[in-house]
Amino acid sequence: MPPHGEGPTGDQAVQQALETAWPADLSPVDEQQLRVLGISLLRADATGVGRARWPRLFDSAEQAIAPAFATARFRVQAVIARRDGPADQAVLHLVWAGLDRGGTYTDGRISDWYFTRTTREGGPTWIPRPRT
Repeated sequence: MPPHGEGPTGDQAVQQALETAWPADLSPVDEQQLRVLGISLLRADATGVGRARWPRLFDSAEQAIAPAFATARFRVQAVIARRDGPADQAVLHLVWAGLDRGGTYTDGRISDWYFTRTTREGGPTWIPRPRT
């Protein structure tokens, strides 16, 4: 693993470490869909940008809370999606960096988001599961 503070140059090493630790067990299409959704979801959670897209997860009270991280200093370092039990359940592991409200920039932050596959108009899709 790269040392903390390595910046974007160390991100590939972080990605490789995740992929080595958890071998792929989803189709490439499912993993790509989950990556896109999960990054968008993490960005909404951390920076507040895009929370309206996720009304089940971010209610109006959470919409009013100031985001904890600056949009301009937010970066996903690595992300993988893997099964989480049954074939219709998945977890997205994200490693990311961000500047918090206190002015501290930290990399190597970890978040997990859980998803369920469902069939909607247009075919199967993944939806985030509410936090418990």
